[in-house]
Amino acid sequence: MSETAPLKLRALDPEDMDVIAALLQDALVPLADMAFLAKEKRFVMVANRFQWPKDQAAETPAPSQPVEMPEGEDAAFDDSDNPPPFERVNSGICFDKVERVRFRGMSPADKDEILSLLTITSEPRSITLLFSGDAAVRLEIASVHCHLEDLGRPWPTRWRPDHDGAHDGASDSPGDGDKAEAQSESSSN
Repeated sequence: MSETAPLKLRALDPEDMDVIAALLQDALVPLADMAFLAKEKRFVMVANRFQWPKDQAAETPAPSQPVEMPEGEDAAFDDSDNPPPFERVNSGICFDKVERVRFRGMSPADKDEILSLLTITSEPRSITLLFSGDAAVRLEIASVHCHLEDLGRPWPTRWRPDHDGAHDGASDSPGDGDKAEAQSESSSN
């Protein structure tokens, strides 16, 4: 596992939010880990953040999702000396000065759903979290005021998010392998 220091960042304008959006690309976010605290004018969430390697060009392709096993067979265990090449870490994200929250393409009551965050767009009076499957959360804000902080230590994973055509002509839609990964990792954490 890497020995990088946990992230602790603050965004106060749309340009700062671009940095946070890049860091959160392909994060997995359970709906159960999102909340709008209306009295505090705060929207919070915990994201399972993929830590993109610094030198992505040198990376060898890795699977974007676990290999399906034939029915009735046990999962294969990797007994090799090669540790998983990637890492994920839980990150807490807090948006302050939130006046209103709107959901599209999801039901906030469906707490078992896990969303794959594609990007975050921001303007001086709104922030939109865009997820795979055309889902979105729009925050109407008085001003940009966001904090991101890593929670705990990163853990290894073999599964890297894959985007259409990114490696070996793969055509998995963003998030499909990630959701399988999140379900298997959530049972181990």
